[in-house]
Amino acid sequence: MYDGMLAETVQITGDGGDLIAAYLARPLAPGPLPGVVIAHHMPGWDEWTKEVARHFARNGYLALCPHLFHRDAPDASPDDAAAAARANGGAPDDRVMGDLGGAVATVRALTNSNGKVAVLGHCSGGRQAYLSACRLPIDAAVDCYGGGVIMPDENLSPAMPVAPIELTPQMQAPLLGLFGNEDRFPTAEQVDQIEETLKANGKTYEIHRYDGAGHAFFCTVRPSYRVEAALDGWERIFTFLGHHLAA
Repeated sequence: MYDGMLAETVQITGDGGDLIAAYLARPLAPGPLPGVVIAHHMPGWDEWTKEVARHFARNGYLALCPHLFHRDAPDASPDDAAAAARANGGAPDDRVMGDLGGAVATVRALTNSNGKVAVLGHCSGGRQAYLSACRLPIDAAVDCYGGGVIMPDENLSPAMPVAPIELTPQMQAPLLGLFGNEDRFPTAEQVDQIEETLKANGKTYEIHRYDGAGHAFFCTVRPSYRVEAALDGWERIFTFLGHHLAA
C-alpha cells in the first residue's frame, strides 16, 4: 500500500480575519480522513510540535498546527515569538479561540476531510483544548496536562478573564485528559477537581493519570519525557479520536 504525506507551512485565516502561519501535515490519501488541530505548548510553535503533527499524519489524520504567537513577533523566530508572548502574559483567550476556530474550519474544508475535527494541546495548549471544548463547534478535545484550567481570581486578566473550568457547563465536545501525578501545574488535586466538575455536569470524558510522570511527559526533547506514559497516552489518544471522529 502506498504510504506518503505532505507537510508544509501554510497561511490560514485566524481571529479577526488575520492571516497567520500554520503547519499542515496530511496523508496523500483520498480520504475521507479525520482531522486534528494542535494547540502548541508554551515553548511555542516549535519543531517538536511539528513532529506531533507529522505523527498524526502518519496515522491517517489531517493535522494542522496554527502559530498562536504569530502576532506577538511576526518577523521573529518561533522561539523569540514565544518569548514575546510570555512577556505579554500569554496569548489572549479570545484571539486563540479565533485562531483555533479558523484552523478547524480550514481542516474541514480540505477535500479529503470527513468533516470531523478535534482540538488537542499540550501544556498551555491543553488549557486551550479544554476551552475549545466549551467554546468551539468541534467533535472532540484532548487536554494533555493543561495548566490553568483552574485559575484563582488573582491570576485572571483581561487576556484570560475566565478560568476554563467555569465554562464546563457549556462543554459540548467529549474530552480526554492525560496527566502526570508528579505535575505541579496542574496538581493532582486540581485534576481531581476537574474530573469532579466534568462528572457533576454530566459531560462525556476520560481522565487518565500516570505515576512517575510530571509536566511535559509527552515531549521527547525534554528531560521530563517519560516513555511508558507517553506510549500509553498516544494509544489512548488514537483510541479516543478513532471513536469520536469516525465518519
